[in-house]
Amino acid sequence: MFKGIYLQGKPHAWRGRTKFRLAAGAAAILLTFSGGAFSQGTSQGPVVGAQEPQTVAVSPAGPLSLAKAIELALEGNPEVAAATRQLEATEGQILQGRSRPNPELAYSLEDARSKTRTQSWQLNLPVELGGKRAARTKAAEKSREQAAAQLAELKGTVRANVAAAYFDVLTAQERLALAKDSVALAKSSTDTVAKRVAAGKVSPVEESKARVAEAGVRVELAQAASEQRNALSRLFALLGQINAPFTVLEGKAENLPAVPPLADLQPLISSSPGVVLARIEVDRRQALTELEQSKRVPDVTVSVGMQRSNETQRNVLLFGVSVPLPVFDRNQGNLLEALKLEDKARDELQGATVRLHSEVAQARERLSTITAEIQSLQQDVLPGAKSAYDAATIGFENGKFNFLEVLDAQRTYFTAKSQYLKALGEAHRAAADVDRLLGASTVSGLIATHN
Repeated sequence: MFKGIYLQGKPHAWRGRTKFRLAAGAAAILLTFSGGAFSQGTSQGPVVGAQEPQTVAVSPAGPLSLAKAIELALEGNPEVAAATRQLEATEGQILQGRSRPNPELAYSLEDARSKTRTQSWQLNLPVELGGKRAARTKAAEKSREQAAAQLAELKGTVRANVAAAYFDVLTAQERLALAKDSVALAKSSTDTVAKRVAAGKVSPVEESKARVAEAGVRVELAQAASEQRNALSRLFALLGQINAPFTVLEGKAENLPAVPPLADLQPLISSSPGVVLARIEVDRRQALTELEQSKRVPDVTVSVGMQRSNETQRNVLLFGVSVPLPVFDRNQGNLLEALKLEDKARDELQGATVRLHSEVAQARERLSTITAEIQSLQQDVLPGAKSAYDAATIGFENGKFNFLEVLDAQRTYFTAKSQYLKALGEAHRAAADVDRLLGASTVSGLIATHN
């Protein structure tokens, strides 16, 4: 078994893009942040969602781990609760399938005159033939298996969605921290330029540019804080809550999932929720076909009773058997439909298997590519951009560089940082896709890797 892969669920609702603009006078600096990639935050500071929870209680004093978030989601998610009720309802189908047909009590009266009146009491007992009861019970049991598989698939999707939303919050927190650093650096630059203007070393235009740049990054900060609150709202909605409590998230967005070999993933497809559900549907359709075949055998009704004649003053024992003659209706139409639906279920199973192989390979390749991009950003791009920015800042303070050169270095560094955060979000979503496709077998690896 491999480690570091999420469970099921694909959070398309968080793939919006938001643009942040950092202006510096005539030289406007454009920093692009992907809101979907940064809809998460770090665990280093408190996350404020500020109101009391309505369904699942989360203690504001302790940090919220990914494992705990998944546990709360499975307990409080209304869709999981509804699917559980559906599974419980299938027990009624099995109970009904095992029931035998009811006997029938019949009474008849011949001749209303008392002297010649004849009365009959008769008990009619239907006897099912052809294995109808066993076939009916088997079909109901397959429906229960199908409901259980659907519940397992839904739980896997919830786990994957929670994992993606959890790391969305962590990434959003990282972006908020980046925006705060940007504000602090912009304010420092403004103060430095103001001092140099007061000393007569630079033109007052430079101070105007610095103040415009500072105002721009403050707008960025407000937008990053808003995105963090939205990410929290999405996360706690998955936990079955309307309002997010004040809490701290464990872990860091930089804790990337491992990239397992494709050869390790392919054998898991046969036990994935989608394939299992399709296979159970084939079994259920086979059971329904057997049920329709059993209906071609007519049932027998056995009758036992007594007849009382006032004219002869005698009681007569009655015994009878009735059998429908399958001359016109041999259930041929229902049987044909059941056979065709069984063939359809087999085709869908084949299609689900082929589709899962392709989707798992694509998700794994996307995870591998994004992981390589993140490693390149960590090792080469970010250190170089940060070094250039620090050198430009020190040079500006010593009068060796002008303010535009500092702004250009700042733009390069923060653009690289935003690209890095975007890649982190994409990596966690790709891993969540793999887990959603393969099912609950990878939960332990996911939690062990990220906590």
